[in-house]
Amino acid sequence: MMIYPTMELQRGRCVTLDKGRLDRAMLWHVDPVETARGWAAAGASWMHVTDFDALEGQDTNDALVEEIIRAAGIPVQLAGGMRSLEAVERWIDKGAGRVVIGTLAARDPELVKQLAKYYPDQIVLAVDVWQGRVMTEGWRAHGAFTPEGFIAAFADSPLAAIVVTDIDSDMEDVEAQLGLIAGLASGARTPVIASGVVRTVDDISRLAYIPNISGALVGRALFRKTVELSRALELARQSSEPVADFQ
Repeated sequence: MMIYPTMELQRGRCVTLDKGRLDRAMLWHVDPVETARGWAAAGASWMHVTDFDALEGQDTNDALVEEIIRAAGIPVQLAGGMRSLEAVERWIDKGAGRVVIGTLAARDPELVKQLAKYYPDQIVLAVDVWQGRVMTEGWRAHGAFTPEGFIAAFADSPLAAIVVTDIDSDMEDVEAQLGLIAGLASGARTPVIASGVVRTVDDISRLAYIPNISGALVGRALFRKTVELSRALELARQSSEPVADFQ
């Protein structure tokens, strides 16, 4: 299982949100670029960045995101504002290891299927769930899709991964989140990355037992220091090690 240390950006600063509320962002007084370098030094193989300003159609963080991509030393999985072919291609050209697409996939699924074919292993589907439906427009629009139907629509596409977030629970009811994620992962042909589940290293151990979970985004817990990245990476590596079959 892969741990993706996760950074959320708003106006050039690292923040975390409560249930996606952009007006209630908690600010962390850290340098984003140095934080990314630190994660790489701790042994992370990938990191995840969500640009909240891009979700609102602003390019406020573009220069910072480019600097993070150049300086991190590890591939960056980038989310936020990928609502056109041009935006996706621009960030892949700028060096993003993967781009995460949600709203565009709901608006124009055929385009996203074509992008997955053009950029194999670089397109990630975002499935943000609120009260049994997939949310779009940065968690502000209640869509017509069920998460199961949304995932099934892309079953034959060569996606790199599917990121599942249970907005309704959002760190308050991890049992419910794990149930939702486990159910969606069991029906998906593409490996699933769990988002918003990890509060402590124990949650990483629990995720490791769910089939088809390829990774977890870990952000708030790192900034709150309830999870140490090196320990999280160690547990994730252990979960991937083969176990001898004793007769």
